[in-house]
Amino acid sequence: MDSGESVTPAAGSPAASSLHILVDTNVVLDLLLAREPWLSQAQPMWEARDAERLVAYLPASALTDIFYICRKQVGLERARQAVAACIQGFTLIAVDHAIVSAALALPGDDFEDNVQIACAMSGALDIIVTRDPASFARSPIPAIEPLAVVARLIG
Repeated sequence: MDSGESVTPAAGSPAASSLHILVDTNVVLDLLLAREPWLSQAQPMWEARDAERLVAYLPASALTDIFYICRKQVGLERARQAVAACIQGFTLIAVDHAIVSAALALPGDDFEDNVQIACAMSGALDIIVTRDPASFARSPIPAIEPLAVVARLIG
C-alpha cells in the first residue's frame, strides 16, 4: 500500500468502491498484539481489508505509539515487526502542519483523537473505527466500533 499520502483512489478503480476507514491506534494494537476480546471483534474487519472490500488508513504519527507499546509488551524485534506490518497493511496519512493545525481547531479535549479526525477529514475517509466512538461524538467523520464495519459492508 502507499505510505505517507492521503490520496483518494481514482473513480472506477477497485479501491474507489471500497469503504475507506481510519483505524484508531487501540484497534491496530488489538490486531497486532492479539488482544482479546477485541481481536475477535476486529478480525472480520481485517479480513474484509484482505478481500479488498475496505482500505485501512493510519496516521503516521500512530507508529511511534505502536512501536513504544509493542516494545514494552513483546520486545524490540516484535515492535519492529509490528511497525513493518503497519507500513504494509495501512495507507499512512502524513501528520504535517496542516493536519496539526486542523486538529487544534477541532472541538474536544483529546488532541490525539483530533489528529485522527483531521487525518480522516484530509483523506475524505468514510469512517473512523474505534473501540470508543463516544470520544469522537463531535467528529464530522462518523466513528463506529470494529464489528459495525462488517455490518456496514453487508448492509
